[in-house]
Amino acid sequence: MTAATKIPATAVAAGGIIGGYGIARWTKKRPLGGVALAGAGAVAAYEWHRTGGTKAAVGLSAAYLAAFAGSHPLAKKVGAWPAVFAVAGGVAVASWAVTRRAGA
Repeated sequence: MTAATKIPATAVAAGGIIGGYGIARWTKKRPLGGVALAGAGAVAAYEWHRTGGTKAAVGLSAAYLAAFAGSHPLAKKVGAWPAVFAVAGGVAVASWAVTRRAGA
């Protein structure tokens, strides 16, 4: 991967939620999953700010945190992995919707 290679914030955010949960589950160390979640969130927020401005970054960061929090009660109804994939998809769609024009 070169410095010119970019991964869209949409993928970073969704990957952060999925990866954070996967790391926490497989290592049995929730804080380690939290580090991955926070790191991906920070990278995504930087990119959201760069492409969409402050309002986009703040709104999408709030959505990212709400998705993480919302996955917990949702998991009790549909299961852990389906909940994680659902909220990751929601964040990805929101990210794309807010920043799509900025990237064009």
